[in-house]
Amino acid sequence: MIYRSKAPLRIGLAGGGTDVSPYCDLYGGAILNATISLYAYASIELLPEQRIIIEALDRDEVVSYAKTDELPIDGVLDLATGAYNHIVRKYGPMPSGFKLSTVVDAPAGSGLGSSSTLMVAIIGAFAEWLNLPLGEYDIAQMAYDIERVELAMAGGKQDQYAATFGGVNFMEFYEGNKVIVNPLRIKPEYLYELENNLLLYFTATSRLSSTIIEAQSQNVKDKNKESIDAMHNLKEQALMMKEAILKGNIDEIGAILDFGFRFKKQMAQGISNSKMDELYEVALKAGATGGKISGAGGGGFMMFYCPGNTRYGVKKALENFNGHFSPYQFTERGLFSWHM
Repeated sequence: MIYRSKAPLRIGLAGGGTDVSPYCDLYGGAILNATISLYAYASIELLPEQRIIIEALDRDEVVSYAKTDELPIDGVLDLATGAYNHIVRKYGPMPSGFKLSTVVDAPAGSGLGSSSTLMVAIIGAFAEWLNLPLGEYDIAQMAYDIERVELAMAGGKQDQYAATFGGVNFMEFYEGNKVIVNPLRIKPEYLYELENNLLLYFTATSRLSSTIIEAQSQNVKDKNKESIDAMHNLKEQALMMKEAILKGNIDEIGAILDFGFRFKKQMAQGISNSKMDELYEVALKAGATGGKISGAGGGGFMMFYCPGNTRYGVKKALENFNGHFSPYQFTERGLFSWHM
């Protein structure tokens, strides 16, 4: 018997960073994001022997343990071992030995929420095997608790909910881990036009998002006015993006993205750098009307909004850089698990 799950990665369209504590606890956060056709996968195969094998196939990492109720958290495949430890504490020992295999379609540090999405996929595979009574909010909150609280990995709250729910969502974040996911009913032609005009570009660099996020959080604790005002503006950007998409004012999205790009860089040092600024300016000169850095910043993916047929000129203009464009489609479905 094999138990599988897949969860989609996401692109954040507006409001990024306002889902990070303590900002969202003090002021409330708002984000608009959309899941795309890149995924994190998890598979559990039952073993006849009393062993636990965990392997990240895309990273050529594997660990093996005698079956026990708690696995070490030692910096090697901690997402999987952390999920295992949490589920055993909450639901009791595993009924047999097993092998957990994972794969993610984007590298760590890409800015597409890969770590949190993988956590959701791992929980989904365990829930499928053990028939756990978990709804969408339960899985997303569990993923957040394991990653952010138990493993103390810095980050926000949007990724776990995006991966679990799927689709285009306007999310609100409040004190006490209160999260409200509002799925948006968008006309297909609006979504197709956005998909056509929004290019996803990998800068061929990755970054440690925790450093940037910790600096952002510290700025809020220190009452840094420039940083906090920037987050207020990004929260307003999420409302602007929501209205533009729902009303079909798709070509307004470039300017809305540019509005966010300017303020996002004020949240903390390291969000952008000279290379990313150069990429952005070259894309604008080639016809893009706006764009953004995906995730915490510092590397990974960028996005550029290219109205009309300017996407071709933007692609040509960026040929001299070391990155590449990544094809994608928007997806409606979030976490999905099955067994065979």
